[in-house]
Amino acid sequence: MTRSRQDVAQLIKRVQGTHHRLLDAALSERGVTLVQWDALRHLAHHPDASLHDLAQRTFQSDQAFGTLARRMEERGLVERTSGPGRVVRLVMTDAGRSLLEQGRSVVDDVLASTVGHLSQRELDQLGELLARVLDGVNAD
Repeated sequence: MTRSRQDVAQLIKRVQGTHHRLLDAALSERGVTLVQWDALRHLAHHPDASLHDLAQRTFQSDQAFGTLARRMEERGLVERTSGPGRVVRLVMTDAGRSLLEQGRSVVDDVLASTVGHLSQRELDQLGELLARVLDGVNAD
């Protein structure tokens, strides 16, 4: 079957939308939204990131991420700390780390129900193809 670029782009968008819906529903049972869990995940991988950096990594505006950070701070998931100059950083609390870890198994379960139907070879191939797509965009 020959697929157009638009058809493939639509399939990517549908998979992403499906993941977001399923992940948000499953994570909400643990008391966290997908957006909050993703922020914790990025914070764990980039503990020295500024609020601005985390906003970019989570595809949010600075203002939206600031609101998210404030809500997460109110829940005791993160604490604000000052960096060099006017930089504000977040530090994950024990409660945040616990929620992040609980969410990892939830995310793994959801992904097993979607991309889990692919063989390891197919997953590797899909990953390589998507990386090539992104490399082409980032080369500009």
